[in-house]
Order: sequence, then structure tokens, then C-alpha cells
Amino acid sequence: MAEPTYTVASDSETSGVEKTSSASPEVAIGIDIGTSHCSVAVWNGSQVELLRSRNQKLMRSYVTFKDDTPSGGVSNQLSQEYEMLSGAAVFNIIRLIGRVDTDPVVHASKSLPFLVQTLDIGVRPFIAAFQLTRMERACAMAGLHVLRSMPEPTAVALLYAQQQNVVHESTVSASEKIALIFNMGAGYCDVALTATAGGVSQIKALSGSAIGGEDMLQNLMHHLLPNMDSLFSGHGINEIKSMGLFRVAIQDAIHKLSSETSVQVDVDLGNGTKICTVVDREEFEEVNKNVFEKCETLIKQCLRDAKTDVLDVNDVILVGGCSSIPKIRNLVLGTCKSETINNTEMNPWEAAVRGAALEGAIASGVSDPLGSLDLLTIQVIPQSIGIRAEGNTFVPIINRNTTMPSRKDLTFTTAHDNQAEALIVVYEGVPEINVGIDIDTSNVLRVFAGVLIPGTQQPVNPFMEVRMPTVDDGHGWCAEALLRKYGSTVALVPVQKKIQQ
Repeated sequence: MAEPTYTVASDSETSGVEKTSSASPEVAIGIDIGTSHCSVAVWNGSQVELLRSRNQKLMRSYVTFKDDTPSGGVSNQLSQEYEMLSGAAVFNIIRLIGRVDTDPVVHASKSLPFLVQTLDIGVRPFIAAFQLTRMERACAMAGLHVLRSMPEPTAVALLYAQQQNVVHESTVSASEKIALIFNMGAGYCDVALTATAGGVSQIKALSGSAIGGEDMLQNLMHHLLPNMDSLFSGHGINEIKSMGLFRVAIQDAIHKLSSETSVQVDVDLGNGTKICTVVDREEFEEVNKNVFEKCETLIKQCLRDAKTDVLDVNDVILVGGCSSIPKIRNLVLGTCKSETINNTEMNPWEAAVRGAALEGAIASGVSDPLGSLDLLTIQVIPQSIGIRAEGNTFVPIINRNTTMPSRKDLTFTTAHDNQAEALIVVYEGVPEINVGIDIDTSNVLRVFAGVLIPGTQQPVNPFMEVRMPTVDDGHGWCAEALLRKYGSTVALVPVQKKIQQ
């Protein structure tokens, strides 16, 4: 999911005080843990209210380490920028959580002004189960008990269902409405298609990818300073300060480009390196062309997975920090063949946390005499879940977009006679097959192929290398013979093409 939304209860469940089985938490809050910002909301008995800290609804997602005491969350803009420039602040935690210190491999991130000790693996399109356990542990340490966890679009769908209830409260039975929810924040982008009627919101499909505002920021930084990686590779105090200055300047430029057609970038990075240029919106969009193409692909994938025609979509809802980018709005409207965004009553920054607060109130058993909490969201599994079997083969047991709760049983047996133990390795995701083709100066063609572990770029087995015969060797390897034998049963579909079908 892209940036996850968490619904947690107060510390009343973790205080160690014995309570009867019928007791419920005194207070349930919704927390939106975003890559760049966090927010907290609560159901106050009649409506959702965002909690303020130092008069701010949004808290920046970072932790500062000073004097051996970690702190963070809320600060003014100037203070936050100072902390980031000092190198004492750690941010983009959503992309790193659960991975830090998982391996002795040192991964010095070249695009962040701090050193990261982590296993360098691909970022999953949704928050994985092992990352959720880390978050739940952190909540427990803070005296909070997690009641529900849900992707942001699912939380937005719950808020949408409540709004539809209010609109149709005078109607005996409201007709079903299909809504496409597009959420894009700093670290993740996800899309949901929901069918809503009578306070029930059923998620028909979810699609997501680890792309967001951070990727657009990095792309523009590399575009304006191509040697950025080598320039900041030292991770010394001066490099950290220069990198922080550069990030702040480019981030500010991107924000201005949402309302202006061009912006001046003027920053002194020290050591004789200065950047003084004008960036226009067209240039920004061209630099991030691949990001926008992925966004379009996710929308099409979600519609295809839900088996829904785009013309059947009644409402298009756009939320997240990137919702103000003109290209994103135009792309979503164009792909959905819609003329307007239908979330005029939703604050793009607050929609997810408000939905999470509603879910928190419902899950904790809060009753509302007016029926405002007579809501239900039927979620789906964002990633296929399976195990490793027959060596390193990924065998999916529950497929993605299966309605939750769900259970499916598959029967396995031991691989060897008299085997007394079995190791069950659980994977999330869909396996991908990487194919490479090499041709040398002698016109010799070689093909490399390997199955990648879901969520990583690591092959489950060493890549297979085959030197292609130039003529049929009589063993049935010609294309016609293979097609006659197998047909389409062993066919491959390119990931991009598969998504667009």
C-alpha cells in the first residue's frame, strides 16, 4: 500500500490492568504514518477531529538524535531544515523500516544526508508483513495497541462511504457507486477501486508501487546536478550540509511548480559548486516522465484486476501529498476519462487519517446513535502470499486482491524419505522472471533467465545461461516444435504488457 495507515488504541490495553473480556479501549485513534508527514485523528463522539501538536495538524516524519536522546515529529519549518542539515535527522523511515540492521551489508544511501545500515533490497510496492510487525512492536513500546492496519486508499474508501451515507440519508436505498481512489505521497503510490452502497465499501482491487514525491525529488536533483552521487559520497559534515541544502532548495522548487509555470533555483553548495537556473513545469514533467507513466500503469492495472470498465467509474478521488501536482491531476483524469476530481469535501492531506479514525472507532466498539459509524470496509490482500517449495520455487497460496478474511489450504509433502523436519519460508508478492539477451561480435546469441524472489531483485536460483543454436539440431528445439508441444502453457507475459491488458 502505499503509505500505510494505522489505527491504534490507547495504552489502556497495554497497561497490564486486568479487564473483563467485554471491555473495550477507552480511546481509539487513527494514525497516518506517511513518508514525509504523520497525522493523528480521533472520533470525538459526533465527528472526526484531527489532533494538534504545537498547533499543527501535520507532523513531519523524522527522528532527530541529539545528546543520545531521540526526538522528533513536530517542529517549525526552519527548525526542521536545520535538523536535516545537521545530519542528525533520519527520515524516509517508511521505506527503511524493518530493514535497518538486518544485514551486515553497509548501504550508504547516496541520496539521503545520513548513513543507512541496511540490506540493499528492492522496496516492496506495499508495506510487507515483516515491516508491520516492527511497527506494531514500536506501537507497543509507546503504550499503544494496534487494532487494525490498512492501506491508505482503504481508509479513504471508508471516509467516502460515510460521506455517501450522509448524502443519501434521506433515500431508502442508495445505488452502488464505483469510485477510483488514487493516493500518492512522498514514498508510495497506490490505487484502489471500491464499490460503495449503504455504508458498505468493498475494495474490488488494489495496485501499488514504491514511487512518489521522493522519486521526483531525486530525479530533479540528479538532473540539475548529474555528479551528485560522487559529490556527496563522503558523507562528511560538509557533504551532509550541502546535500541538505540541495534537497531543501529542490523540494521548495517542486512545491512552487504546482502553482507556477517556472521557478528560480539558486543554491550555493560550497566548495565552489553553485546552482543557479530556472526550472519550468515542462522540464520537471519530462525529467519525471517514467514516474508518471508508472502512475498511469497502476490505474490501468487496478481497473483490469477489478474487471471494471473505466466508463463504469462514478467518482474519481485524488488524495496524498502529490495530489496538487498538475501533471498528476491531468493524468488521473485523462486515464479515468473523467472531467472532475470528486473529492471536493475531502482534504487530500487528511482523508486517510480521518478514515483511520473512523475504523478505530468502529473496531473499538464505539456506538453512535445517529448511525454515523454504521460502516463497513471489506478489504483485499494487496500481495500474493505463498511459500517456498520444490527448492526455491514460489508457490502462491492466497492470491493478491483476495477478499479478507480468507483461508486457503494446499497440501505439501516432504522432499526426502524419512525427513522429520520442514522449513516453511513465507513470501509476499508475485514472482517475476528476468530475461537477458547477449550477442557478441561473432553473432553468437546467449539468453540468461532467472526467477526473482518476490519483492527483491535476487534470483531464487543461479541464472540459467543457454547458447542459442543457429539451426534446428533435430531435438525439437525449433519454434514450431516447441509450440506444438507446449502451446501457450509455458508462455511468459512482460510485466508492463501484462499490467496494461
